[in-house]
Amino acid sequence: MLKHSLFAALIGLAFAGSAAPAADRPAPAAPPSSQNRIIDTAEVRAAIERGAIVWDVRGADEYKKGHIPGAVNIGDIGKVLRKQSDEDYIALAQMERILGEAGIDPSKEIVVYGDKGNPYAYFGLLTVEYLNGKNGRVYHGGIDDWRAAGNALETEPAKRAPVALKLTTNPGVTVSTKDVLAAQKRKGVQFIDVRTAGEHAGEDIRAIRGGHIPGAVNVPYEQNWADPETPAKLARKQVGTKDGLALKPADGLKALYAKLDPNKETIVYCQSGVRAAETATVLKDLGFKKVKVYDSSWLGYGNTLDAPAENAQFFNVGALNARLAAMQKRVDALEKALAEARPAR
Repeated sequence: MLKHSLFAALIGLAFAGSAAPAADRPAPAAPPSSQNRIIDTAEVRAAIERGAIVWDVRGADEYKKGHIPGAVNIGDIGKVLRKQSDEDYIALAQMERILGEAGIDPSKEIVVYGDKGNPYAYFGLLTVEYLNGKNGRVYHGGIDDWRAAGNALETEPAKRAPVALKLTTNPGVTVSTKDVLAAQKRKGVQFIDVRTAGEHAGEDIRAIRGGHIPGAVNVPYEQNWADPETPAKLARKQVGTKDGLALKPADGLKALYAKLDPNKETIVYCQSGVRAAETATVLKDLGFKKVKVYDSSWLGYGNTLDAPAENAQFFNVGALNARLAAMQKRVDALEKALAEARPAR
C-alpha cells in the first residue's frame, strides 16, 4: 500500500500544472514491461512515466470532457484518417501532416485508447503498426478504467511539439482485396469474419451484396468480451457499468479460438477493418504468428462483384426506395396533422 501511494504521488506530481509539456519529457528509460499489445491501467501509468505518447482516438467533444493527462487528440480517428467513400486510409501525405502536427510519431512508444472496449482504439494501434510503428500498445479499458481507478483527468487539450514525418507502410499488417483473392488460392490460409451472425449469413447487407468470404469462420468480435451482451444491457439499463466490456481472461480467449491454428496465415475482416483490428490484436497476443487485417473488409469485398462469396444476397435498391417513399408519406402526413393542430394566430 505504501509503495502504491508513493507511486500515485509521483504520478500526481508528473501531471501537476507546473510539469513540463509532453513533448519535453525525457525519452523512455526502459522498454515496456510486457510484450503484449493490450495493456492495463498500471501499464499505462508506467508507459507515461517512460515518456510514451498517449493518443486519445475519440471525438473532440468527448476528449474535451475529460482525458488522460498529456493525451493528444486529432478528433475521431474513424472520420479523420479514413476516406468517407470507401473507409480506406487517406493518402499518406495527409496522414503525415495530421499526425505530425499533433506530435504523434509512429516510431515512438505510443499508447492508444478510447472508451472501454471501443474497437477504434484497436484501429488506432493498427494504424501505428501500418505506419511501421514497432512499439504501439492499446489500452482496452480506456477512459472508463482510468477514471474508475481514481486517476486524474484533464479537460484542456494537450499539446506536443509538431514533428516532420516521412511515413512508410508495413505490408505485413494489412491486406488488400487483390491479396485476399490471391490468398484464397493458397492452402493453409484461414479467414475470420468478426461481423455479426446476420452480416455473415447475408441477412444484414451493408454493401452491394451481403454474405461472406468462402470458408470464413464467424467469431463476432464482441465474443472477446466478458459479457458480449453488455451494450444491449446498458441500453436497457439492466447494468450500470461497462465492466462486461472487459476482455475475457486468457484461457477464455484461447478457448474461443481453439479451432484455429496459430501457426497458419490468418486474415481477419469485418465491414471496414475496425472490428477486425480488435480481434487481430487479441490473436497476436494469444501467439498467432501471421495475422493480417483486411483493411477494406466486406465493404471492399462485397462491392467486388466477381469475388466469390457464400450466402450472397444482393442489396435491393427498389425495395429500399419503396420503404423510403412510404416513410416520406408518413412524415408528410404527420407534418400536415401538426400544422392543422396549431391554433390560428
